[in-house]
This record gives sequence, C-alpha cells and structure tokens, in this order.
Amino acid sequence: MSAPALRDRARRRLVARLSADGARTIGYTVLLALLVACYGLCARQRSTDPNPIAFLLILATVAVVFRVTDARPSVQHIAWAVLSLAGIATIVATLLGAEGQALDVVLSAASLLALLVAPAVIIGHQATRRGLNLEALLAAITAYVFVGLFFAFALNLLSLLSSTPTFEGADGDSLANQVFFSFTTLTTTGYGNLVPVSTGAQTVAVAEAITGQFFLITAVARIMRGASGPATAHDELRRQKETP
Repeated sequence: MSAPALRDRARRRLVARLSADGARTIGYTVLLALLVACYGLCARQRSTDPNPIAFLLILATVAVVFRVTDARPSVQHIAWAVLSLAGIATIVATLLGAEGQALDVVLSAASLLALLVAPAVIIGHQATRRGLNLEALLAAITAYVFVGLFFAFALNLLSLLSSTPTFEGADGDSLANQVFFSFTTLTTTGYGNLVPVSTGAQTVAVAEAITGQFFLITAVARIMRGASGPATAHDELRRQKETP
C-alpha cells in the first residue's frame, strides 16, 4: 500500500476516534445533568424515605453510564435488564401505593448498590485511556458526584435500619441533610452544623473523608498522566494534515 493511502487510512481512523471521543463527551455531559436532577430530588426530601422518582432517575443514569463507557454488549444487556426490572418493580409498587420501612430499605439499598457500580465502571474505563481532554475532566467530576451520592445513601440506609438518630437535633434525620453532609464531608469542608452521633454514621463519615482525599489524589494523577501522555486524537490529526 502506498504512503498516501496509508495516511488516508490513518486519517479515517482518527476521524472515527474523534467522533467517538465527542460522543463520550456529550454522554458525560448528559450524565452530569441527570446527576444534578438526582441531587435536586434528594435534596428536597425532608424525611429519610427515599424518593421513588429519584430512584428511577438513578437507574436511568447508571444505564447511561454503561453506554457511555462502551461496556461490552453482553454486560450492557445484563445491566439494562436488571435496571429495567428494578425500575418496573418500583413503578408497580408506587402505583399500588406500597409503603413502609421495608420498601424504604429496599429502595435505599438498591440505590446504594447502583451508585457503587457507576463510579467503578467510569474509573475502570478512564484508567485505560490516555490524553487530557474534556472527556477526562467530565468523567472525573461525574465519578466524584456519584461517590458523594453513594455515601449519602449509605447514611440513609443506616438511619432506616437503626433506631439511633444519624445527626444531633430534632430535624437532623432527613435525606436532604444526609446528602448535604455527604458532600461537605467528601470535600472535607465540614461546616459543623450536622454532627453524626451514631457509631455507624461516624464510621461512614471517616470513610468518606478518606475516600474524598484519595479520589482527589488519583484524579490529579490521572490528569497529569494524560497531560504527559501521547498526543490526543486532535493533535495527531493536526500533525497528519500538516505532513506533506
């Protein structure tokens, strides 16, 4: 094959790669929008009862995660089947007016599991990629928000299973406060207006603070590795265009 033909073939591959990178960037943007909606629904919940609509939105968000990270078709099909069954069961239970602590515990535990799987899939996908671009930054932010919501539901599940209040004060226990406390702990902001009183809640807070610091270290390492890594698809395409 001649040199011009080889260059043309390489250009076509790079264009395809650029298209895939652009699609993933859009996908992570959609994920962030869905997570903001999840956060908003949870932040309005002034009781410890999980919001069924928020749970359905979490399931939809996790389904998008598997698509954006280019998981194997077999894995995607299994994940979508499980998420669809969970969503259908939630809709049926809501329409039938089901309620009670048992249902709240199931919704909270299912949300916890979904929010654990999502960042693991994103981090695993990004660990195999090099190059610093918008996709990498959006992926890091998305995984970070997933982790914050995961610990919020860890606190929520503890509060549903325990008779001990999660926080001091009469108005301390609510999903809204658990979400707020989770993100202030993850970022080690610590306003001090919410203080965990149970041993379980304190353990979750310590684990989340350590996770937040570890995540930032690994995220910075990922960015530095990408910045010092090989040229991105945009750089390679520009170089090939400039090559006579």
